[in-house]
Amino acid sequence: MRWRDMIAPEYIEASNSAIAELKTKGVCQPFENEYIRKDDSRVPILLGSALLENNPNDIISFVLDLSERKQVELALCKSEERYRTFLEQSSEGIWCMELEVPISPDCPEDEQIQHFYEYGYLAECNNVIAQMYGYSRAEEIISARLGDFLVSSDSHNIAYLRNFIHSNYRLIDAECHEIDQQGNSKYFLNNLVGVVENGLLVRAWGTQRDITERKQAEQEREQLLEREQAARADAEAANRMKDEFLATLSHELRTPLNAILGWTQLLRSRKFDETTTGKALETIERNTRSLAQLIEDVLDVSRIIRGTLHLNTHQVKLVPVVEAAIDTVRPAAEAKEISIECKFDPELGVVVGDTNRLQQVVWNLLSNAVKFTSKGGKVDVQLEQIESYVQIRVSDTGAGIAAEFLPHVFERFRQADSSSTRSHGGLGLGLAIVRHLVELHGGTVFAESLGIGQGATFIVNLPMKAVYVEANTAEALSSYMDAQQTNNYLPRLDDLRVLIVDDEADARHLLTTILGQYGAQVIAAASAYEALLALQQFHPHILVSDIGMPQEDGYTLIRQVRALPKDQGGRIPAVALTAYARAEDRTQALLAGFQLHVPKPVNAGELAAAVANLTGRT
Repeated sequence: MRWRDMIAPEYIEASNSAIAELKTKGVCQPFENEYIRKDDSRVPILLGSALLENNPNDIISFVLDLSERKQVELALCKSEERYRTFLEQSSEGIWCMELEVPISPDCPEDEQIQHFYEYGYLAECNNVIAQMYGYSRAEEIISARLGDFLVSSDSHNIAYLRNFIHSNYRLIDAECHEIDQQGNSKYFLNNLVGVVENGLLVRAWGTQRDITERKQAEQEREQLLEREQAARADAEAANRMKDEFLATLSHELRTPLNAILGWTQLLRSRKFDETTTGKALETIERNTRSLAQLIEDVLDVSRIIRGTLHLNTHQVKLVPVVEAAIDTVRPAAEAKEISIECKFDPELGVVVGDTNRLQQVVWNLLSNAVKFTSKGGKVDVQLEQIESYVQIRVSDTGAGIAAEFLPHVFERFRQADSSSTRSHGGLGLGLAIVRHLVELHGGTVFAESLGIGQGATFIVNLPMKAVYVEANTAEALSSYMDAQQTNNYLPRLDDLRVLIVDDEADARHLLTTILGQYGAQVIAAASAYEALLALQQFHPHILVSDIGMPQEDGYTLIRQVRALPKDQGGRIPAVALTAYARAEDRTQALLAGFQLHVPKPVNAGELAAAVANLTGRT
């Protein structure tokens, strides 16, 4: 059989080229070929030829059987095809990191970690990896440095690489924090294994899953849990504060009530000399005023919480306001031999504010100073203008404030000592009211103290420029009833017929006695029904009615009265005298038809002045 007949047809052309090369050069380069066996099977060969020098007509050739090699190549090709298919079809990211400079596992950990960042680069990955980092295809991210996306400053990543080294370059389900192309934080879960050749780490293979959404959900849950725990802690603290406040309120109410009830029982059951009787009445009056102040503080806090505490503003000279507050606390200071020293700026300008509320601010600060200052101590009051502000400073040499409590001194219901063994009484509301009133005036208030036993200083800054707001008529009437003025103003109500309506017999008797002492003719009714009868029979000049009564309350009564013709008393002046003392209660009373709302307990002079004012007896 001729050689040409053993060559596979598709290799004839390559054989002819080799023969031509052999004729011209005397030798031809080895080339792959196939020859056909007798059974028509094919054998891959590597064929090379050369002409003999001494006999150019003879050719020497070698033939190398490539069957095994071709089988290996085919297996490798199929293996690579399977690898590529796996790489591209996998739902997980697959990557290979090469080290430009291999490193010994014996190097220190920190050196190895730094080496990874400097010489590690992405040598292979699938499209899933590329998309995790914001790219379209793997080719766009190949050769990227490890430091380009692994956050080197993240302590979690440092721990991740340390664990990789400690575990002999094998990690399972290891979390890492990386950065994508847009700079967004990403979290991945990796399985990776390092490849060591000739004692050096040369590369690492790994799979990667994006767990960013899961981590964000975990972080949100953790934040929510933290917020819930904080809210629960706040609620528990608020609940404790509420319990402490109620316990304190009970104590503070019972203490003056005990004195009032005790002396009242003694005065009813036995005779005392004039001095003892005077002291007893003074004690009853003082404790009654204390009770009224407690209730007013609680109501003020309620108004603050609901945002219904308003100011009746006008131009105010602060010196008389501060002096009036000092006069109020002076007896308490003198009883403890505490001196009050004043320093007022004679050139002080005016502020725009509510006189009564500003006096309440100063009175609260002075009361605190006197309460917490020991016998023989000193309280300094300074009033001066600093640029566009008027500053009120109240300093004392008393108990001082602990540094840890100083930031909380103006919080509602907060007291440095709320235990049953505390040295000083009170509800812990005064300073909270002070802060709110000062802020309503556009000012600021803060406290200073060097610590326990070092005294304290409270500083109020009020702006000298503010918006002037006209008070409405009802507010003017309400502010008219200032205790100091009414104590000096003693109206006469001679021949004035007054109808009192209250379901409480004690209240009717008290009001009848008070107004009778000013010369009024008083008739009392226990219900709205009785009041309407008395209105027709007695023809009173003014109506003074309670609000909270059984069956028909004061609102119902005044509506029925206002529905009457003028000649039957439909236009009679009316005062709502009630224990419902909130701002909305006052508004409701005025809208119902009362001209004036007076909260209980009422000063006798204030009630007489209110009646006189509404009936033109001023």
